[in-house]
Order: sequence, then structure tokens, then C-alpha cells
Amino acid sequence: MARKPRIHYPGAFYHVMLRGNGGQNIFYSTADRSRFCLLMQEGVERYRHRIHAYCLMSNHVHLIIEVGTIPLSRIIQNLSFRYTRYINTKKKRIGHLFQGRYKSLLIDGDSY
Repeated sequence: MARKPRIHYPGAFYHVMLRGNGGQNIFYSTADRSRFCLLMQEGVERYRHRIHAYCLMSNHVHLIIEVGTIPLSRIIQNLSFRYTRYINTKKKRIGHLFQGRYKSLLIDGDSY
């Protein structure tokens, strides 16, 4: 079955979730978390979105992102690609770090 295309709403807020492939860890040290935060900051400067909250768990990440004119898919693709490249180089491994597509939920009201 084909996946639903992602719809871009400039100014919208999204709850984004990235999971480790097979539930495996994506952070192995404090330095890894720091690198992820640095990559998030670089993404904010490049793509002009806002990160209102984040939670870095051992095997997954939660982000609350307010997008601007750049689609969320480009923002997350850049972040996940750059972090995966960092981990793969550090751990001398190849392949996916994150499981499938990221999940995102449009935050469309105070009840969320």
C-alpha cells in the first residue's frame, strides 16, 4: 500500500518521533546527545524552524517543531542523515540508524 504524502502547513506545530532501528539505541554517550543537539541547532539556523521542546531517550527522540517555509520532511531528513553519518563513522558501522519513516502528528489544538 502506498504511503500517504506528507502535507506541509507553514507555521504549523508537529510532534515528531524518531525511533532507533529495531528499537536499538541511537545514543551511546553524553557526547552523542550533545552532537544531536548541535545538529538540531545547525538545522534551525539553516531551515529557520523552531524547536519548542525535545526529549532524547536512549532509543528514540521526541521533538515539538514549528515549521516555517521549509517542509518538515526536509528538516528531519537533514537531521537524521547527518546524525546517522556521525554514528556510523564513530561506531565503524554502515546502514540505517533510524527505523523507517519518522512519525509526525500535527498539533492542532490546546487539547494536544
